[in-house]
Amino acid sequence: SFGSDEPICRLLCKMCLGNNEIKSRAVVKYSAAPPPTTYALLQEKTDLKLPPANWLRESPQLGPAGSTVLGSSSKSKPFSSFGMAYDFIDSIGDDVDVVSDSENIKKLLKIPYSKSHVSMAVHRVGRTLLLDELDIQELFMRSSQTGDWTWLKEFYQRLIDQKWQRKKKSKEHWYQKAILSKFLYYSINGDGAAEPVPDSDNPDEGCGAEEFGPSWPATFTSTASDSEESAEGVPMDSKYALGQVASKEQNLTTLFNEGENSQGLRNDFVRNILWTFEDIHMLVGSNMPIFGGGRYPAVSLRLRDNNKPINILTGIDYWLDNLMCNVPELVMCFHVNGIVQKYEMIKTEDIPDLENSTFSTRVVKDIAQNILSFLKSNCTKEGHTYWLFKASGSDIVKLYDLTTLCEEAAEEKCQNPFTLPVAVLLYKVASNMMLKKSQNRKHYGTIRTLLLNCVKLLDQDRHPQIIASAHYMLAELFQLDESPEEGAGGESLRAGGSEDSYSDEDDEEDPEDLPEDSDENGSFSTTLDSQDDSKAVAIIKSVGELSVPEKYKSTHQIRPIYAFPVSQDKEERCRHVLSYVLKGLKAVDGSIKKESDLPAADPNTPIPLKYEDGSKAVEKGIALLLDRAGPFQEDRKHPTRSGMIPGSWQHRMKLQLFFKASKAYYVLSDAATNLLKYGRALRYIKLALQCHDAYCSVSSTLHSRVLLFHSQCLSLCGDIQLMLAQNASNRAAYLEEYSYQTKEDQEVLHSLHRESSCQAFNMASDLATDPEYQLFVSSKCYEAAYELLTSGVVKEHGPEQLAQVLKRLGNIRNEIGVFYMNQAAAMQTEKEVKTSVSIAEQEIWKKSFSCFEKGMKDFEAIEDSTNTSLLLCNTGRLMRICAQAHCATSADLSRGEFSPEESLYYNKAIDYYLRAMRSLATRGNHPAVWDSVNWELSTTYFTLATLLQDYAPLSRKAQEQIEREVTEAMLKSLKYCDLQTESARQPLYQYRAATIHHRLASMYHSCFRNQVGDEHLRKQHRSLAELHYSKAVLLFLSLKDAPCELLRTLLERVAFAEFTMAGQSSSGAKLKTLTGALDILTDTRHAFLLIHKELLEDHTELTRPLDSGADGTTSSGLNTIEVMKLIGVFEPSFSFLLLQLVKLMTAMKRKPSNKDEELLKTYKNVYSKILRAEKTAPLLSRIELFLDLLQQLIPKTGSGDLGASS
Repeated sequence: SFGSDEPICRLLCKMCLGNNEIKSRAVVKYSAAPPPTTYALLQEKTDLKLPPANWLRESPQLGPAGSTVLGSSSKSKPFSSFGMAYDFIDSIGDDVDVVSDSENIKKLLKIPYSKSHVSMAVHRVGRTLLLDELDIQELFMRSSQTGDWTWLKEFYQRLIDQKWQRKKKSKEHWYQKAILSKFLYYSINGDGAAEPVPDSDNPDEGCGAEEFGPSWPATFTSTASDSEESAEGVPMDSKYALGQVASKEQNLTTLFNEGENSQGLRNDFVRNILWTFEDIHMLVGSNMPIFGGGRYPAVSLRLRDNNKPINILTGIDYWLDNLMCNVPELVMCFHVNGIVQKYEMIKTEDIPDLENSTFSTRVVKDIAQNILSFLKSNCTKEGHTYWLFKASGSDIVKLYDLTTLCEEAAEEKCQNPFTLPVAVLLYKVASNMMLKKSQNRKHYGTIRTLLLNCVKLLDQDRHPQIIASAHYMLAELFQLDESPEEGAGGESLRAGGSEDSYSDEDDEEDPEDLPEDSDENGSFSTTLDSQDDSKAVAIIKSVGELSVPEKYKSTHQIRPIYAFPVSQDKEERCRHVLSYVLKGLKAVDGSIKKESDLPAADPNTPIPLKYEDGSKAVEKGIALLLDRAGPFQEDRKHPTRSGMIPGSWQHRMKLQLFFKASKAYYVLSDAATNLLKYGRALRYIKLALQCHDAYCSVSSTLHSRVLLFHSQCLSLCGDIQLMLAQNASNRAAYLEEYSYQTKEDQEVLHSLHRESSCQAFNMASDLATDPEYQLFVSSKCYEAAYELLTSGVVKEHGPEQLAQVLKRLGNIRNEIGVFYMNQAAAMQTEKEVKTSVSIAEQEIWKKSFSCFEKGMKDFEAIEDSTNTSLLLCNTGRLMRICAQAHCATSADLSRGEFSPEESLYYNKAIDYYLRAMRSLATRGNHPAVWDSVNWELSTTYFTLATLLQDYAPLSRKAQEQIEREVTEAMLKSLKYCDLQTESARQPLYQYRAATIHHRLASMYHSCFRNQVGDEHLRKQHRSLAELHYSKAVLLFLSLKDAPCELLRTLLERVAFAEFTMAGQSSSGAKLKTLTGALDILTDTRHAFLLIHKELLEDHTELTRPLDSGADGTTSSGLNTIEVMKLIGVFEPSFSFLLLQLVKLMTAMKRKPSNKDEELLKTYKNVYSKILRAEKTAPLLSRIELFLDLLQQLIPKTGSGDLGASS
C-alpha cells in the first residue's frame, strides 16, 4: 500500500574517514514500497541468463527497477523533478536547494571523474533548483518526427557537434541490463516463491506498446486529483500531479480537473527522500530496491562481474545510493558469465576505501557545493529553462539559457515543452505560500515574483484559469484594510531586484563564471568551436576546478532579493489591485465560450432619477436597493448573463474578483472622502456598488462577510451624499470629479456589464443637484445598511458596525431636521405681514419634528447621551421657531399681545432644554454641549420674560399675575446665567444678567410708582428696585463695553430717587435723598469716560470732525443717537438736582458750617456752568464738559469711586 514509511526512515549518518567527516542525513518523505523483505541468497552456480518464473511481473519489492530490461523505462523523464515538486510543494522555493532524480545527482557529482556526457535542464523556483535529464538523442529524434526543437538541434549541430547522429546502445549494454533484472527477480523469488506477489497500486511504465516511444508529454492540458498533503507530505492518491492550488478559505479556484493522466508529470519514484548532504538540502527520487537481511535492517544488492574490477565511478555510485536511501550496508553478488560465484558484504562507510575505487568523501562534498554554487549564481531567471551541458570526453561544462536561445530563434515560445510545467509549479509554490497566513507577509515579495513570472510564461487563450487565479492572488497581496507599515517585514519589502530575477546578495562573480571568448584549453576540444562560448551563460573551464574547496562561492548565503512595491499611498495600492483584477477578469471573460451580444452601455451616462419625478421612482430605487442588499436569493441553476455556468471555475473566480474590485473602490472612495474630494469619492463608491451589484447577479447566496462589507459601502455612500449636501457651493467642482473616468475603470465597468446592468444602486450613487434630495438619499443609504446589519445572517457579526450606522442614522435625521427647521425660519423672515400660520409651515415643522424624534431614538439605542441632548436642544429650537411664527404682526410692523400659543411653544422649548440637561446629567460629561444647552435655556426664559413684560397679555391676565410670571422667568433665566465659568459666552452672560437686573428694577420701579394704598407692598417694591438697580450697575460697570446701558440704568436710578423725594415732606429727608441721587449721578462719569474714549478713537481714525453713520453708530459700534437722547435726559436731571440742593441748603434755618458753604458754592458754580453750556456744541466737547463738572463734585460729596471697586 501507499505511504508506508520504511523502518530506516529517520537515521542520521555520519561517515568518518580519518579527518574526512561528512554529514549526511536522509528522511524518507514518502515510500510506495512494502517493508523490505530478506533477500534470497542464491546458490553458487545459479545461472542468471535463465529467466526466473516471476520475471518482469509487477513487483512492489523492486518497483520500476525490476522492469528496466529492454529499455522499457530507460527513456528519460524530463519532468520527474516537477512531479516531486508538485507533491512536496511546501518544501519548494525556500527550504530545499535541489529537486532531482538520484541518478542526476550522482551524474553531477561524478563529473570530474567521468568522461561521459552530461545534459540536464535546470529551472529555478525561488531558492530551489529543479534538475532533469535532457536526453539530446531522444529530443532530436522527436524533432525529426514533429519539427519541434529544430532550433535547438540546429544550434547543437552548429556549435557543439556538427556530425550529430543517433548513437546506438551496444549489445553488451542490453545483456548487462537483462542479467541484472533476472538477478533481482531471483533475489525476491527465493523464500517467497510459494506466495503470490501482491499487486502494487503504483503503476510502472511497463514494457508494453510505449516501449520505445518518447516520454515527452503531448500538449499539456490536464491533470490530477486534489491531492491534499498531510504535514508529512504523504499524497493521497497515485494520480497526483498538480493537485489543489489552494484552500477553500482563500477561495482560490481549483486549477485543474481531476482524472486525466498527467503525462510524464507524475512522481513515479518508489521513494522520495529529503537528503541533507553537508549544508545542501535535496529532495531526491530513488528507485533503488532495498532488501532486508544481513547485519542491518536494510541492505542494497549489487551484481558484479568478477572479471571486471570495481572502479571509482562505481564506488561513488554505490556510496551515494546508500547515503541517499540511508542504507548502512551493501551486498555484492559476483558472477562470471552470468554464473553466481560468491557474495560479499561491505559497510557503507567503507565503500570509499575499496581497492581500485578509493575516493575522498571531502572532495565529493566540495564538488557538490561548487556545482550548486555555480548553478545558483548563474541560473538567476525564474521561468527560464537552462541547459547544463558537457560533451562526451570534454573537460568543459557549459550553461545555456534555452529560453533566450528559443526567443532568438524567432519561433513560438510554446515550443519549449518545459514552459507549462514551470509556470504551474511557480503558481503552486506561490499559492502554497499564500495559504501560510502566519508567515506570508514576509513572503509577499517572493509570491509576487513567482506569480509575475508564472503569468509571463502562459498563453491567455490556453490557460485562462491559471492566469486569472494568479492575478487574483497578486491583487490579494496588497492589503487594503491596513496601513502598509503594519506587519510588513522590512527585509522582504526593501527595494531592488527586478521582477523576474534573483541575485546573490554578497556574491561577486568569479572571473571564471563570466563567459569569455578564449581558446579552449581542454584536451578534448576538437569538436568545439570557440564562438559557442558567447552563447553560454557561464562556463566551467575545467572539471578539475570542481574539486577545489570553495572554488565557487558558498551556497547557503545565496538568497534572492525580492522587491515588493509597498506604497505608502492607499490610492496607488488600490490601483495595483484594480489592474490585477482587470487582467483576471479579462482572462475569465476570454474563457467563456458564449459571446453574447450585450447592449453597449455607456458607463459615463448616468441614469437620471430625480427627486422631482415623484416618490414612486424613489421608492422603486429604494426597493431595488434593499432587494440587492438582502441576504438571500434563489439558488442559481441557469447560466449567468455572460454564459457562465454556476459552480464553474469562471463563476467562482469572478465572484472573488468582483469582491476584490469592490473593496479597492471602497478604499479609494474612503481616501477621497478624507481629502474632501466628494465628487471623486461618489464616483468610486458608485463603482464599488456596481461591483457588488454584479456580484449579486452572479452569486446565488451572499456570505455574511459580503453583506457586512456591503453595509460599509452603503454607509460610506450615505456619508458622501451628506457631505455633498453640506457643501453645495462646490457643486461644479464635484460634478467635474464625478464625471471623470480612467480607462481602467471603464474596462472594469465593461466586464461588470457582462453580468449585470449595474443600475440597482444608481439612486444611491448619482450626483443630484438638490441638497434636500441628497440628504434624503443619504438617510436611505444608512437605512439600507441598518436593515442589512439587523438581518438574520449578519446580526451577530457586526455589533460595532451597527452602532456606527445607528450613530450615522441619528446624525442624518438631525441634519434633515435642521434642514427643515432652517426652511421654516426662512419662511418666517420672508413673510412681511404675519396674521396666521400657513399649512406649509406646519408641514415643515412636522417633518422636522419627526426627524428629530427618530434621531433621538437612534442615539438612545446606542446610549449616546451627548447626541441625544443635542437633538433635544434642536427640538427646543424648533419649538421657539414655532412660537415666533405665532406672533402676529401688522403691516406697520407693530405686534400684538403675547399670545397663549407663543407661551405654549416657549414652555415646550423649555421642557426640551431641561430634558437635554437631564440627558447629560453633569457638565463634566460634555462641557461644550452642556454650555450650549445652558445658554439656550437661559435665552428662552429671558425671551419669554421680555415678551411677557413688553407685550403683556393684559386682555386675559391681571397685571400682578403677569408681573409674577415675568419675575419668575427672569429669575430662572438668571439662574442659568453662568457668570463664573471663563468662556467666550461669559461677557454675554454678564450682559444678560445686567439686563435682567435692569429690567426687574424697572418693573419694580414702575410698580412702586403705580402702586397705591398697600404701603407694605410699596416698601417691598422699593427695596427690590434698589437691589436690582445696584446689581445691574455693578454688572454694567464690569462689562466696560456697555456705556449707554450703564448711563440709562443710572439715570433711571436717579429718576427713582427723585420720585422718592417727591413723596417726602421733611427737608432733612429730602436733602439726604438728593445727596444720594447726586452720588448716583456722579457715577455716570464712568459711562462718560467710556463714551469719550470711543469718540476719541473714532475721531483719530477719521482725522476729520466727528461723523457718524446714517443710523447714528460710529465705527467702534457706539450709538451716538442713543447717547444724544441720554444726554437729553442727563442735563435736565443734573441741573434739577443741583437746583433743588441749592434751594434746600439756602433755605436751611440752622447756620451752615464751612463745609456746607463750600458745597453750596460748588453746586452753584456747577449749576451756572450747566445752564450756560452750549447745547449745539460738538458731542465730544459736551461730554468733556460733563466729565469736568462731575470731577468737581467728587471730592466735595465724598462719593466713593464705584469704578475702582468694581
